Amino acid sequence: MAQRVLVVDDDRTVSDVVCRYLEHAGYQVDHVGDGAAALAAVARHPPHLVVLDLMLPVLDGLEVCRRLRERPDGVPIVMLTARGDEADRILGLQLGADDYLSKPFSPRELVLRVRSVLRRAGGEPVAPPEVLADDGLEVQTGPRVARLHGRELTLTLREFDLLAHLMRHPARAFRRAELLDRVWGWSFGDQSTVTVHVRRLREKIEADPANPRRIVTVWGVGYRYEPADA
Repeated sequence: MAQRVLVVDDDRTVSDVVCRYLEHAGYQVDHVGDGAAALAAVARHPPHLVVLDLMLPVLDGLEVCRRLRERPDGVPIVMLTARGDEADRILGLQLGADDYLSKPFSPRELVLRVRSVLRRAGGEPVAPPEVLADDGLEVQTGPRVARLHGRELTLTLREFDLLAHLMRHPARAFRRAELLDRVWGWSFGDQSTVTVHVRRLREKIEADPANPRRIVTVWGVGYRYEPADA
Protein backbone atom coordinates (compact mmCIF):
# COMPACT_ATOMS: atom_id res chain seq x y z
CA MET A 1 0.00 0.00 0.00
CA ALA A 2 1.29 3.48 -0.87
CA GLN A 3 2.43 5.66 1.99
CA ARG A 4 0.17 8.64 2.68
CA VAL A 5 1.46 12.22 2.73
CA LEU A 6 -0.61 15.16 3.94
CA VAL A 7 0.32 18.47 2.26
CA VAL A 8 -0.66 21.56 4.26
CA ASP A 9 -0.31 24.78 2.25
CA ASP A 10 -2.77 27.55 1.42
CA ASP A 11 -0.92 28.52 -1.81
CA ARG A 12 -2.81 26.52 -4.43
CA THR A 13 -0.08 26.90 -7.03
CA VAL A 14 2.59 25.51 -4.69
CA SER A 15 0.39 22.74 -3.31
CA ASP A 16 -0.69 21.60 -6.79
CA VAL A 17 2.95 21.19 -7.86
CA VAL A 18 3.94 19.47 -4.60
CA CYS A 19 1.00 17.07 -4.74
CA ARG A 20 1.66 16.22 -8.39
CA TYR A 21 5.34 15.42 -7.78
CA LEU A 22 4.58 13.33 -4.70
CA GLU A 23 1.87 11.39 -6.50
CA HIS A 24 4.22 10.78 -9.42
CA ALA A 25 6.75 9.40 -6.88
CA GLY A 26 4.16 6.84 -5.78
CA TYR A 27 2.70 8.44 -2.64
CA GLN A 28 -0.98 8.79 -1.81
CA VAL A 29 -1.45 12.51 -1.23
CA ASP A 30 -4.09 14.52 0.63
CA HIS A 31 -4.18 18.32 0.76
CA VAL A 32 -5.64 20.89 3.15
CA GLY A 33 -5.21 24.64 3.17
CA ASP A 34 -5.18 25.72 6.82
CA GLY A 35 -3.82 24.65 10.19
CA ALA A 36 -7.11 23.65 11.80
CA ALA A 37 -7.99 21.46 8.82
CA ALA A 38 -4.55 19.86 9.06
CA LEU A 39 -5.09 18.82 12.69
CA ALA A 40 -8.54 17.48 11.85
CA ALA A 41 -7.17 15.50 8.89
CA VAL A 42 -4.41 13.94 10.99
CA ALA A 43 -6.86 13.02 13.75
CA ARG A 44 -9.28 11.50 11.23
CA HIS A 45 -6.74 9.51 9.19
CA PRO A 46 -3.13 9.78 10.40
CA PRO A 47 -0.69 10.08 7.47
CA HIS A 48 2.80 8.64 7.25
CA LEU A 49 4.24 12.18 6.89
CA VAL A 50 3.11 15.82 6.86
CA VAL A 51 4.51 18.48 4.52
CA LEU A 52 3.74 21.62 6.52
CA ASP A 53 3.96 25.24 5.40
CA LEU A 54 4.61 27.71 8.23
CA MET A 55 2.46 30.56 6.88
CA LEU A 56 -1.09 29.24 7.25
CA PRO A 57 -4.50 30.75 8.03
CA VAL A 58 -6.50 29.87 11.17
CA LEU A 59 -3.53 28.17 12.91
CA ASP A 60 0.03 28.83 11.77
CA GLY A 61 2.45 26.04 10.98
CA LEU A 62 4.43 26.41 14.20
CA GLU A 63 1.32 25.84 16.29
CA VAL A 64 0.33 22.89 14.11
CA CYS A 65 3.84 21.44 14.53
CA ARG A 66 3.65 21.87 18.32
CA ARG A 67 0.27 20.11 18.52
CA LEU A 68 1.36 17.28 16.24
CA ARG A 69 4.36 16.70 18.50
CA GLU A 70 1.95 16.17 21.40
CA ARG A 71 0.56 13.10 19.62
CA PRO A 72 2.00 9.71 20.63
CA ASP A 73 2.42 8.50 17.03
CA GLY A 74 5.21 11.00 16.26
CA VAL A 75 4.15 11.63 12.65
CA PRO A 76 7.19 12.94 10.68
CA ILE A 77 7.09 16.58 9.59
CA VAL A 78 8.85 18.32 6.69
CA MET A 79 8.48 22.08 7.01
CA LEU A 80 8.26 24.61 4.20
CA THR A 81 9.54 28.08 5.11
CA ALA A 82 9.97 31.37 3.30
CA ARG A 83 13.59 32.12 2.49
CA GLY A 84 15.14 34.27 5.20
CA ASP A 85 12.77 33.18 7.99
CA GLU A 86 15.66 31.71 10.00
CA ALA A 87 14.09 32.33 13.40
CA ASP A 88 10.88 30.51 12.44
CA ARG A 89 12.87 27.67 10.87
CA ILE A 90 14.94 27.17 14.02
CA LEU A 91 11.83 27.35 16.19
CA GLY A 92 10.18 24.74 13.98
CA LEU A 93 13.15 22.43 14.44
CA GLN A 94 13.06 23.03 18.17
CA LEU A 95 9.38 22.07 18.18
CA GLY A 96 10.30 18.79 16.53
CA ALA A 97 10.14 19.12 12.74
CA ASP A 98 12.27 16.44 11.08
CA ASP A 99 13.39 18.40 8.03
CA TYR A 100 12.77 21.67 6.21
CA LEU A 101 12.98 23.33 2.82
CA SER A 102 13.09 27.05 2.11
CA LYS A 103 10.88 28.53 -0.61
CA PRO A 104 11.43 28.64 -3.52
CA PHE A 105 12.49 25.00 -3.59
CA SER A 106 12.87 22.22 -6.13
CA PRO A 107 9.90 19.81 -6.05
CA ARG A 108 12.34 17.02 -6.87
CA GLU A 109 14.38 17.89 -3.77
CA LEU A 110 11.21 17.85 -1.67
CA VAL A 111 10.44 14.33 -2.89
CA LEU A 112 13.97 13.25 -1.94
CA ARG A 113 13.61 14.80 1.52
CA VAL A 114 10.24 13.09 2.03
CA ARG A 115 11.69 9.77 0.91
CA SER A 116 14.67 10.16 3.27
CA VAL A 117 12.53 11.01 6.30
CA LEU A 118 10.13 8.13 5.63
CA ARG A 119 13.01 5.71 5.18
CA ARG A 120 14.42 6.69 8.54
CA ALA A 121 10.94 6.41 10.06
CA GLY A 122 11.02 2.70 9.31
CA GLY A 123 10.07 2.27 5.68
CA GLU A 124 13.53 0.95 4.78
CA PRO A 125 16.29 -0.20 7.15
CA VAL A 126 19.38 2.00 6.92
CA ALA A 127 21.67 -0.25 9.00
CA PRO A 128 21.58 -3.64 10.71
CA PRO A 129 19.72 -3.51 14.06
CA GLU A 130 21.96 -2.94 17.04
CA VAL A 131 21.87 -2.00 20.71
CA LEU A 132 24.01 0.92 21.86
CA ALA A 133 24.41 1.36 25.61
CA ASP A 134 26.33 3.68 27.90
CA ASP A 135 25.79 4.56 31.56
CA GLY A 136 22.04 4.02 31.68
CA LEU A 137 21.39 5.26 28.15
CA GLU A 138 20.28 2.56 25.72
CA VAL A 139 19.44 2.93 22.03
CA GLN A 140 17.87 0.04 20.11
CA THR A 141 18.07 0.82 16.40
CA GLY A 142 15.78 -2.04 15.30
CA PRO A 143 12.57 -0.94 17.07
CA ARG A 144 13.96 2.64 17.24
CA VAL A 145 13.60 2.90 21.00
CA ALA A 146 15.81 4.96 23.32
CA ARG A 147 15.72 4.69 27.12
CA LEU A 148 17.47 6.58 29.89
CA HIS A 149 17.68 4.65 33.16
CA GLY A 150 14.74 2.53 31.99
CA ARG A 151 12.54 5.47 30.99
CA GLU A 152 11.64 5.62 27.31
CA LEU A 153 12.64 8.89 25.65
CA THR A 154 10.45 10.78 23.20
CA LEU A 155 12.79 11.55 20.30
CA THR A 156 12.06 12.81 16.81
CA LEU A 157 13.40 10.84 13.86
CA ARG A 158 16.43 13.08 13.43
CA GLU A 159 17.14 13.23 17.16
CA PHE A 160 17.14 9.44 17.31
CA ASP A 161 19.39 9.10 14.25
CA LEU A 162 21.79 11.76 15.51
CA LEU A 163 22.07 10.13 18.94
CA ALA A 164 22.59 6.67 17.42
CA HIS A 165 25.27 7.97 15.07
CA LEU A 166 27.21 9.71 17.84
CA MET A 167 26.97 6.71 20.18
CA ARG A 168 28.05 4.43 17.35
CA HIS A 169 31.31 6.41 17.16
CA PRO A 170 32.18 7.27 20.79
CA ALA A 171 34.94 9.80 21.49
CA ARG A 172 35.11 10.80 17.82
CA ALA A 173 34.64 14.47 16.95
CA PHE A 174 32.34 15.23 14.02
CA ARG A 175 32.09 18.50 12.16
CA ARG A 176 28.57 19.84 11.71
CA ALA A 177 28.91 19.39 7.95
CA GLU A 178 29.79 15.71 8.49
CA LEU A 179 26.72 15.21 10.67
CA LEU A 180 24.51 16.89 8.06
CA ASP A 181 25.85 14.46 5.49
CA ARG A 182 25.75 11.29 7.59
CA VAL A 183 22.52 11.84 9.55
CA TRP A 184 20.45 14.07 7.27
CA GLY A 185 21.92 12.91 3.96
CA TRP A 186 22.56 16.51 2.89
CA SER A 187 25.73 17.41 1.04
CA PHE A 188 24.98 21.04 1.85
CA GLY A 189 22.60 22.91 4.11
CA ASP A 190 22.18 25.13 7.15
CA GLN A 191 24.48 23.78 9.87
CA SER A 192 22.34 25.43 12.55
CA THR A 193 20.04 22.45 12.01
CA VAL A 194 22.65 20.28 13.74
CA THR A 195 23.09 22.80 16.55
CA VAL A 196 19.35 22.86 17.25
CA HIS A 197 19.08 19.07 17.33
CA VAL A 198 22.09 18.74 19.64
CA ARG A 199 20.48 21.26 22.00
CA ARG A 200 17.22 19.29 22.00
CA LEU A 201 19.03 16.01 22.61
CA ARG A 202 20.95 17.45 25.53
CA GLU A 203 17.67 18.55 27.11
CA LYS A 204 16.49 14.94 26.98
CA ILE A 205 19.59 12.93 27.92
CA GLU A 206 21.82 15.19 30.03
CA ALA A 207 21.49 15.60 33.79
CA ASP A 208 22.57 19.22 33.29
CA PRO A 209 22.01 20.34 29.67
CA ALA A 210 23.97 23.55 30.29
CA ASN A 211 27.01 21.47 31.25
CA PRO A 212 26.70 18.38 29.05
CA ARG A 213 28.69 15.26 29.82
CA ARG A 214 27.50 12.92 27.07
CA ILE A 215 27.34 15.11 23.94
CA VAL A 216 30.19 17.58 24.31
CA THR A 217 31.19 20.49 22.12
CA VAL A 218 34.58 20.31 20.47
CA TRP A 219 35.39 23.97 19.94
CA GLY A 220 36.28 24.85 16.39
CA VAL A 221 35.15 21.40 15.20
CA GLY A 222 31.69 20.23 16.24
CA TYR A 223 30.49 17.54 18.64
CA ARG A 224 31.41 14.13 20.02
CA TYR A 225 29.78 11.55 22.27
CA GLU A 226 31.84 11.06 25.44
CA PRO A 227 31.33 7.55 26.91
CA ALA A 228 31.24 7.20 30.69
CA ASP A 229 34.36 5.02 30.80
CA ALA A 230 36.51 7.41 28.76
